[in-house]
Amino acid sequence: MSVDPGSPSLAGCDGELGADAVAGRVDALARVLSTHDGEVVALLADNGPDWLLADRAVRTAGRVLLPLPTFFTDAQCRHALDASGARLLLTDDAARAAVLGAGCVASAVSGALALFCRGEAPPVTLPPGTAKITFTSGTTGQPKGVCLGADQLSSVSRSLAEVARDLGIRRHLCMLPLAVLLENVAGADTACLAGAQCAVPPLAQTGLSGSSRFDARVALTAIDRWRPDSLILLPQMLTALVAAIDAGLPAPRGLKLVAVGGARVSSDLIARARVLGLPACEGYGLSEAGSVVALNLPSDPPGAAGRVLSHLRVDFSPRGEILIDGPRLPGYLGASPLPDGPLPTGDLGHFDALGRLHVTGRLKHQIITSFGRNVSPEWPEAELLASSALAQAVVFGEARPTLAAVVVARGDLPDAALAAAIDAANARLPDYARIGVFLRADSPFSPANGLATENGRVRRDAVWARYGERIAARYECGEIRGESRHVLS
Repeated sequence: MSVDPGSPSLAGCDGELGADAVAGRVDALARVLSTHDGEVVALLADNGPDWLLADRAVRTAGRVLLPLPTFFTDAQCRHALDASGARLLLTDDAARAAVLGAGCVASAVSGALALFCRGEAPPVTLPPGTAKITFTSGTTGQPKGVCLGADQLSSVSRSLAEVARDLGIRRHLCMLPLAVLLENVAGADTACLAGAQCAVPPLAQTGLSGSSRFDARVALTAIDRWRPDSLILLPQMLTALVAAIDAGLPAPRGLKLVAVGGARVSSDLIARARVLGLPACEGYGLSEAGSVVALNLPSDPPGAAGRVLSHLRVDFSPRGEILIDGPRLPGYLGASPLPDGPLPTGDLGHFDALGRLHVTGRLKHQIITSFGRNVSPEWPEAELLASSALAQAVVFGEARPTLAAVVVARGDLPDAALAAAIDAANARLPDYARIGVFLRADSPFSPANGLATENGRVRRDAVWARYGERIAARYECGEIRGESRHVLS
């Protein structure tokens, strides 16, 4: 499956579209959109070339795109549609459009996509310069609308395209939902600007189902089929791929960059992945910055989020909070205008001697132990999740002599094996950041039990509300001393 360098194209299950074909279909869909009123156009569809064609057509028509992840609940979709004032909806799911109160006004406007209209929507004033609205799932389950500008988004893709060209990337395989800013901007848009092909099969063919179910065997089959130069993965996806290759599945060949973002990732996991032929690299970003802020490279040692992209500047507050300066986001839906000055991220970090950014945790999550040591829980959590034995982990320990973790094991793991995995993580941590107490969660953290958001992010406060008394009781027993470990159930 060859690719002509310098000629960006799209590839899907039905074949390839060259640059001229892409431009023609984008213009055709833009003309359809121009005949219908509505400033904001929502897009709710599976991954595929048609998703990207619709994204570009909305830009060409001068409208604002509202990407809706298919894993959002109907209630979350309605909230996003209402909050943004979206009347138009492009989707490949007519039944879901009906549930969302939209009727078809133009069928087959681009492949399986049809255009639907929700009728009269309450007027919403968007921040000036808004080109795209991304809704985070949030820690409370109520999505928050982040308004992004065209110049801001293109600056991210241009900076990453410089990296892609330097690495010789000619084909990118989309493994994450395109409705997620990271894949949309850092993956597809970057590939286009770098003159590379973007392969966009349906998500089921890459192993991803919903927001957090991942089949590593299916993913490895897709990577072998498409032979990409680059991928973007979430940490848990990388963990699953490493475990699958360790178990005997063939390792991918020819990859030049596997960018890992969305949450903190263990440097040990990165190193293990590289040994197995996955050139994994940490990155750091946030929606308000248009996705990526910094990216490590395969030639750099693991352990840092990488060098800040060329269009941004990063500084730190006196408390160590990361401050970002560069192309600004227009603002948030329904909120007051943003103040002037750098964007406070809520993340803690520093630069190393090589000028690489290190992200050490969240300002509001920081734990101060009873010995006066500051620990960001994301640090030990990342080391715990580097183990193939653990699926989820949340660390606590405010004003306690040692840290405690609530963990979800993979499968029916015996207590002894679970303890061994935690001891292995502890061996990579200093004594003040080690886990002294851990307990098994009653069930995985999920949206169904209120312990995770729809995109799989754990709700830390909800986990504490569920398990805090059990942890506190063990602390009160006074059984924690030295290097002893306690499994609680």
